[in-house]
Amino acid sequence: MTGKILVLGATGNVGTPLVQQLVAAGEQVKAASRHATPVEGAEAVRFDYTDQSSVDAAFEGVDRAYVMLSGGYVNVIELLQPIIEAAAERGVKVVMQSVLGVDADDNIPYRQVELLLERSGTPFVILRPNWFSDNFHTYWLAGIKQGVIAVPAGEGKSSFIDVRDIAASAAAALTSDRFDGQAFNLTGPEALSYGEAAAILSEVASREITYTAVDDATFIGLMTDAGVPHEYAELLASIYYPVREGWTAVVTGDVEALTGQAPRSLQTYANDYAALFSG
Repeated sequence: MTGKILVLGATGNVGTPLVQQLVAAGEQVKAASRHATPVEGAEAVRFDYTDQSSVDAAFEGVDRAYVMLSGGYVNVIELLQPIIEAAAERGVKVVMQSVLGVDADDNIPYRQVELLLERSGTPFVILRPNWFSDNFHTYWLAGIKQGVIAVPAGEGKSSFIDVRDIAASAAAALTSDRFDGQAFNLTGPEALSYGEAAAILSEVASREITYTAVDDATFIGLMTDAGVPHEYAELLASIYYPVREGWTAVVTGDVEALTGQAPRSLQTYANDYAALFSG
């Protein structure tokens, strides 16, 4: 593998540490973002899921690609299928960021894209991360600043995963062929409820942060009030159903299998970002 690596969402939660890790490893990286935002050590390229010319330009000189759908989009198949097809036409290896649990039902849009990739004939690795630890300082930070995490998770638990571990897993899959043709379920080292997560954040913030279980309608209202589009807020609410049912409590060893390192705990994540939660 001597060509460049294309990273979609290169300035996002996973893309930022992924590009950093690849550049540090000496890889040539094309960092794709909507506005071709400069990224140190990488070649910035403009990328728009709905603009085929930008897709074609992004794939020039590439032999591997990290494919994911940026936050805010709901039309998964419509936007990702052309990307998978563009990669397959060029024989570009795809490491795709999917979602934990989608292999339970072939009718789930992300699973349908996985199947397209599996049948495309191009080399692939599928990564299915659980809920991001980093959601606490992105999506939920406004509420946390007010001392509350309000989500429709019930008493369900999730094995929260740090995006730095997703990035490390992706880097391993992109720089080796040992994992080709496989799917990996990426989790943190333990399953925690949102109440337990709130207790950890309270400790590092030195102030009380509580968890309030809300219903879907209340949650959607909170999200739209915060500026999240209504359709995407509905999607976010819907994916809390697996949390309430206990399906996101699974813990795997897949991060360590890919990277050789155990994943970070939520406690480690909270310690590293403590300044954001302190007030």
